[in-house]
Amino acid sequence: MQLRKLTLGHSPDPDDAFMFFGLAKGLIATPGLEFEHILQDIQTLNERATRGELDISAISIHAYAHVCEQYALLPSGASMGDGYGPMVVAKKPFSRDELRPRRIAIPGTMTSAFLALQLWLDRPAVDLNYIVVPFDEIFTAVRQGRAEAGLIIHEGQLTYQNEGLTVCADLGVWWGQENEGLPLPLGGNVIHKRIHPHLRKQISDILTTSIQFSLDHRTEAVRHALQYARDMGVELADRFVGMYVNHWTLDYGERGRESIRRFLSCAAQRGIIPSVPALEFVT
Repeated sequence: MQLRKLTLGHSPDPDDAFMFFGLAKGLIATPGLEFEHILQDIQTLNERATRGELDISAISIHAYAHVCEQYALLPSGASMGDGYGPMVVAKKPFSRDELRPRRIAIPGTMTSAFLALQLWLDRPAVDLNYIVVPFDEIFTAVRQGRAEAGLIIHEGQLTYQNEGLTVCADLGVWWGQENEGLPLPLGGNVIHKRIHPHLRKQISDILTTSIQFSLDHRTEAVRHALQYARDMGVELADRFVGMYVNHWTLDYGERGRESIRRFLSCAAQRGIIPSVPALEFVT
């Protein structure tokens, strides 16, 4: 039987590697389907989604506002900052007012982290002094003085102290305080609408099964994810995975969906995105 090949984009990071462990290793059934894993940083995946290049992809929730005409959200695969999230770090502590004019290294203009930063600083991108740096080079940019502060995502949230840096703000903490404890919606998985709705549902079920398989076989899945964990041992990698692959990842639930609506509504009100997209989930 000829298999239908589908492109699946995700980040080369321990949480995504953990999530897709069963799928990548052929440990779960994928009847009639073959998945080509494409590992790229989230900003690149966001940009590719604007061009509709991949069948399935991890993207930033910020980017969803720009690709919702082409892609539908999958009900699983979310990365939510539940009382934690992207951080602004620097060599010394800066207040919010002190940070507004300073140069900040960011991991991409379409990341949810950058959207959260704009909301926190109450400034749109055009009024900020920032440089775009690959997420794994932000520490270097701050240490070398190319930026006075850095917006860190992924495992940098657990390793920044090793770089001699201090936290100026945790945007996940701020968002929860401002929004009745809702998690900060960071990333999700989307599927292209060119795929027939029946097949979308089949693919959605397979990806959810992969996430559940990893949670059920945590030790093996963390060991697999460790190859993508920069400067982390097993314990730290397991902690990081637990932050971003959990019950939110299996299903957004109504609170998760409300957090997306509120996040994008705030962005639209500030003119950061053109409008609030209708949330279209595969069901």
